[in-house]
Amino acid sequence: MLIMKNYENLLFDVKDGIGTLTINRPKSLNALNSDTLREIGETLNEVKDNTDVKVLVITGSGQKAFVAGADISQMVSMNPIEAAALSELAHKAFHTIQELPQITIAAVNGYCLGGGFELANSCDIRVAAATAKFGQPEVGLGIVPGFGGTQRLTRLVGRGKAKEIIATGAQITAQEAKEIGAVEEVVELDDLMTKVDEIAHKIMKNGPVAVRMAKYVIDKGADLDLDTGIAFETQMWAQTFATEDQKEGMTAFLEKHGAKFNGK
Repeated sequence: MLIMKNYENLLFDVKDGIGTLTINRPKSLNALNSDTLREIGETLNEVKDNTDVKVLVITGSGQKAFVAGADISQMVSMNPIEAAALSELAHKAFHTIQELPQITIAAVNGYCLGGGFELANSCDIRVAAATAKFGQPEVGLGIVPGFGGTQRLTRLVGRGKAKEIIATGAQITAQEAKEIGAVEEVVELDDLMTKVDEIAHKIMKNGPVAVRMAKYVIDKGADLDLDTGIAFETQMWAQTFATEDQKEGMTAFLEKHGAKFNGK
């Protein structure tokens, strides 16, 4: 069971295996300040070892913004040491999202800019409302992306497109984000959470050990050369044959009935 604190900047709940973390600063378009980033990190530490949470959804409060960026009012007077500390705080939180054993889904309900785009890109899957806008506007403020934007965005869309998005600071639509591979699904705003819930339940129907291992193999193998990645996949594939879920899944298939996985 999760033991959650009462956070000032977040909402968190778990229902039917789906955890939903909501950035809850609507008056500032859910902008990320240091307190919010710390709370995100604390929540993720509660989630990562909890098997009650099968899938984690991250979204923003209200209908205007997922996260409109980092909190400029906090950053405007920072010196380089303070800026580095804020960047490191964000990197730690976003790295934890990336390394969670659970599949994470960003439900992008509005503006997804700067730190918001970087937050979404740390998730495994991005589902966006058709009205959402994406961008890395940092150069217009005289800075570069500092929460992973130069790295994760490049890995998602390639160097040329990442340079175009970052160097122009221009916003792109949800459909444009899908076309370049920065978003997996685009739906109407009213259908956003229904679509996210549908994806989450499809994931949860499958063997939980296999889903977690598949995420691990994809993420770790992506940084390897192909031959090494194939060898790594073979090792992990073989390990699944030591699980109860593998026996259950294959037996259920042969006997033509639904599998009842226990996550072991």
